[in-house]
Amino acid sequence: MSDIIQLLPDHVANQIAAGEVVQRPASVVKELLENSIDAGASCIKLILKDAGKTLIQVIDDGKGMSVTDARLSFERHATSKIRAAEDLFQLHTKGFRGEALASIAAIAHVEMKTKQEDQELGTHLKIEGSKVTYQEMASTPTGTSISVKNLFYNIPARRNFLKSDTVETRHIIDEFQRISLAHPEITFSLHHNSNEVYRLSESNLRKRVVSIFGSKMNEKLVPIEEETEMISISGFVAKPEYAKKKRGEQFFFVNDRFVKSPYLHHAVVAAFDGLLEQGSHPSYFLYLKVPTKSIDINIHPTKTEVKFDDEKALYAILRATVKHSLGQYSIAPVLDFNRDSNLDTPYDFSKKTSVPSTPKITVDPTFNPFKTETKRESSSSVGSTYVPKKETTSWESLYVATEEKVEQEDLFETTSEHHQANKTFQIQKKYLLSSIKSGVVLIHQSLAHQRVLYEEFLESITVKEVSSQQLLFPITISFSSAEIETIYTLKSDLESVGFDFDEFTKESVTIKGTPPSISESKITNVLEELLANVDLDVPDTNYNPFDVMAKSFAKSLAIKTGTYLSQKEQENLVNNLFSCKEPSIAPDGRATFKTLTLNEIDQLFQG
Repeated sequence: MSDIIQLLPDHVANQIAAGEVVQRPASVVKELLENSIDAGASCIKLILKDAGKTLIQVIDDGKGMSVTDARLSFERHATSKIRAAEDLFQLHTKGFRGEALASIAAIAHVEMKTKQEDQELGTHLKIEGSKVTYQEMASTPTGTSISVKNLFYNIPARRNFLKSDTVETRHIIDEFQRISLAHPEITFSLHHNSNEVYRLSESNLRKRVVSIFGSKMNEKLVPIEEETEMISISGFVAKPEYAKKKRGEQFFFVNDRFVKSPYLHHAVVAAFDGLLEQGSHPSYFLYLKVPTKSIDINIHPTKTEVKFDDEKALYAILRATVKHSLGQYSIAPVLDFNRDSNLDTPYDFSKKTSVPSTPKITVDPTFNPFKTETKRESSSSVGSTYVPKKETTSWESLYVATEEKVEQEDLFETTSEHHQANKTFQIQKKYLLSSIKSGVVLIHQSLAHQRVLYEEFLESITVKEVSSQQLLFPITISFSSAEIETIYTLKSDLESVGFDFDEFTKESVTIKGTPPSISESKITNVLEELLANVDLDVPDTNYNPFDVMAKSFAKSLAIKTGTYLSQKEQENLVNNLFSCKEPSIAPDGRATFKTLTLNEIDQLFQG
């Protein structure tokens, strides 16, 4: 029998490696930016076209490469960071994969210009699908410029799986933010389709955070600082009152590398215990320095996960540090034994000459807690009056509601006597219970309202003529630069559903008109919900901005759990839900109602 195992050709091996290294344009951005940082650059420029699908260019003023290094950098397993296996556990640099440039060159057109400071001329390389098509000496500044064009040009199936430009740009901005937050000492800039999104000058950490997330962030930050033998912690957490409904500005950096750690995230959330509203998420920018031997950063292909030697100790230190800082800045409640002026004797009262008399207390000497209570005559005296409890037959009667009507209203929340025979009841201000011929139907009021609003919005967007209600006074809403960029890319779509924009700046947007169904007080919530939904991984072929908008509007404007509904409102919601084209499914795919048949109910009570 002939041999069947064979070695893969290099270009095929590179394409397979590219599957691990390059999932999307943001993956290329991460690799190139990290290489520039490792090259000692003090200024890095990122240029994008069409969310990186057409062009990703990174220009730095680092130390550059020699002719030999420039060529070797595109070979597999080529790295300047590792000489032996032990080096993997003593890494202080970022780009140590050894597959990155080779993988990128296998699936794109790559052009590189690089020069070292002591050279008169640099090297100019062009590579297409792992093949070097051009190599010459060239006049170029000290440093390196790499252009990656037509990503996935030779793997159309992979290109088809990329998301919309808006979503891919959001992923690139996420990577850019993480890297620029880790290195405030470096100047960064980001240009997308000739539009400058960021220009971040060399600064300290606080200024870097503010320059990325907007000037209003400055007042929200609480500094964190702790130094132990095991770990050094610095950075900021946002004050609890600025917590967000969506997880967003949460950054952990270990040895200047962005990481994701659910375990350490839990430690931070635990420090905010009792300070956050239900469903709110704290923002934080935390920098941890640990000995390189105590962590393993190489456990995941994207190197965003990390494994620590002693996680329990780190958890305790981090939680205590954040909690201490919140208390130190009078954000968390702390014990204070200083005199509280609010407890002083009031000024007017201190002038009075009369001394208040001490009230007298009368105790019933015949009272026995272990006996059944009986009616007694009330006795009165100067200080207080003893009023015996109403006679009860046993201690269990203490758990009986004082009025049966109150109990009925709390369970079913009916509104008037003539509605008692109605088939719809509200339970715990969350569900609607409705009787049907075959049993009962339990409806989730918020999800049901989302379905109703979703279909109404889609109808108004696609069928009805679009109208806009002009605001009496235009309102200006603050966002981060990245969020402004996203809203701007959706500007024409938002205008087509009724929004009317007045002005865009780097940190705010002014709105002078909205769709008639959106009140002025809801505009911020609607746009924040839209920004969160844009991040959904929707394939480019099926991406529909109007559908995303309809889902966002419906979710942000629907009645919430905890909202009381009158009998009329309950009936309207039920009728509107079952008038929908798809009444059983909420816009996010969850069920809007569940049905219990009489047989299923009977089975609940069978022994």
